[in-house]
Amino acid sequence: MTSWSPILPETVWTKVASILRRELGEGPYNSYVAPSSVKPGPYGDPVLVTPTVYARDWIARNALRRAQELWNEHDGEARVLDVKARIEFDDAAVAAQQPAKEPAPVIAVAAPQGRVTGLQERLTFDSFVAGRGNEFAYSMSRQVASWADGHFNPVFLHGPYGYGKTHLLNAIGWEAQARRPEAKIVYLTAEKFTSTFVKAIMDRSTAAFKDEVRGADLLLVDDVHFIGGKTSSQEELFHTLTTLIENNHRVVFTADRPPSQLTEIEARLRSHLSSGLVCALDVADQNLRMGIVERKLDQLQQRLGASGLAHPRADVLHFLAERVPGSIRELEGAVNTLVASAGPRLGSLTLEEAMALLQPNLKVAVERRVTVDEIQKLTADHFGLKQADLLSERRTRSVARPRQVAMWLCKQHTTRSYPDIGRRFGGRDHTTVLHAVKKIEELLTSDDQIARDVEALTRKLRNA
Repeated sequence: MTSWSPILPETVWTKVASILRRELGEGPYNSYVAPSSVKPGPYGDPVLVTPTVYARDWIARNALRRAQELWNEHDGEARVLDVKARIEFDDAAVAAQQPAKEPAPVIAVAAPQGRVTGLQERLTFDSFVAGRGNEFAYSMSRQVASWADGHFNPVFLHGPYGYGKTHLLNAIGWEAQARRPEAKIVYLTAEKFTSTFVKAIMDRSTAAFKDEVRGADLLLVDDVHFIGGKTSSQEELFHTLTTLIENNHRVVFTADRPPSQLTEIEARLRSHLSSGLVCALDVADQNLRMGIVERKLDQLQQRLGASGLAHPRADVLHFLAERVPGSIRELEGAVNTLVASAGPRLGSLTLEEAMALLQPNLKVAVERRVTVDEIQKLTADHFGLKQADLLSERRTRSVARPRQVAMWLCKQHTTRSYPDIGRRFGGRDHTTVLHAVKKIEELLTSDDQIARDVEALTRKLRNA
């Protein structure tokens, strides 16, 4: 049994929480972190228990990595901080107190042959809109699903919430099943993998679980970042991944960030996750968002049986694609709202009417005040740097170009003068900022990667 540190977890959390309050700000802290509390987990590691599943997901996305870093600074035992909703934590505590059951013969994680459990019927390649930002991930997903030789293994898809990772993972499952009906395909979320494995331990049926998962011809694991901090589940996933790769069976993962940034996952598993092919799904550009709007309208037309349902006017379509903030999922939600609200008037709806219908549901891009500090943090994160790197004297290309991009964004999205921007980038002269702005203007027309980076950052600033 793991021994407790002389420093109580509650004491460590008090220190961590006070720093998070400053870094996150009063609003997010009071909404998600303050109502949560640290409790001892079943194996001795601390668990941050949140009042709701939504709070758990927000903390997992926005604060858990930083909380773990701060925890490590104040806890000599190097314990791993996990986060669970109260209902999950209470259910696990009750289950841990139950007497051991007789060995169970089967762990049902896969359906009978010919049907894959967990796949959503609407998430296929036919319903996926490919474009700049996701085209590489789309292409590689189709290659995996075709059972082509010479494949990369594992394939790791990553990107923000709502940008199509789960859609592609489901599409791979459907297509692979159609091409090889006899193949064993297993689809699991990371949470399902963990809960099924824990249940197998309690039921003394881990052998059945291992046979089921490690016997897959194709294993699909969604949101693998949620396995962070779960030591025994990480160990099992590591050995599962090793076995499947050695047997030349295919594995595809998704996560909200690349393997190198999954710091709450142990190093050797992280290394395995990044050993095949890593594909990013980036922020959708204007053309892709327009394609998504039109595809969603077509789907609604078919589903509602309204063959005569007219598409909105061009200015309304452009408004949806350009001004609705957030992910692809939120964009589709806006289309749903507009269709449901307008009904048969959809085709004649004016832009002003569309804005009025959407206003209660959306943070329509009302102009807000963007700060230099916000741009610096967002740019540094996008390029895998620290904010201090942009302010430093480092002149290597890997730092200098992101710094120039950040300066360009500051000039475009703030009212700061060239001298003021320069002062905020480590006391640089205004001519340095002027040069940076002109350089990025040139590159926007000649360098596709810079254009994609700037477009992604601009959209993130609008949606923040």
